[in-house]
Amino acid sequence: MKNAMPSQRQLRMGEQVRHILSETLRRGKFHDPILMDTSLLSVNEVRMTPDLRHAKAYVSLLHGENLPEILEALNRAAAYFQSELNRKIDVKFTPKVSFVEDIIQGEVNRLEEIFHNLPKAAPEDD
Repeated sequence: MKNAMPSQRQLRMGEQVRHILSETLRRGKFHDPILMDTSLLSVNEVRMTPDLRHAKAYVSLLHGENLPEILEALNRAAAYFQSELNRKIDVKFTPKVSFVEDIIQGEVNRLEEIFHNLPKAAPEDD
């Protein structure tokens, strides 16, 4: 059952983790220069495994030209994010976080651009 719907527990934990990751990014206390300005970076969703030991954070960038480098830097800093999670949530096992690109947001942006560029229909004469 790979495509089973997430439980309420997974959804609740995912939302908690998303808030903590977003807050940690906003504070921006990183040693990696790539992560110094993450103001245009958004953590859109966090999906938890059923055992809550792993979290996959889906992120997007308003202007995504260097998103691959940012994702690499975020994954290098995963231990820092995990320590922040450990401090802020009370769970038996602190989830290990991995960061991936949120392709859904990119698709939404692409579709919005297509719709915006469609030619305007001429008003019909009655």
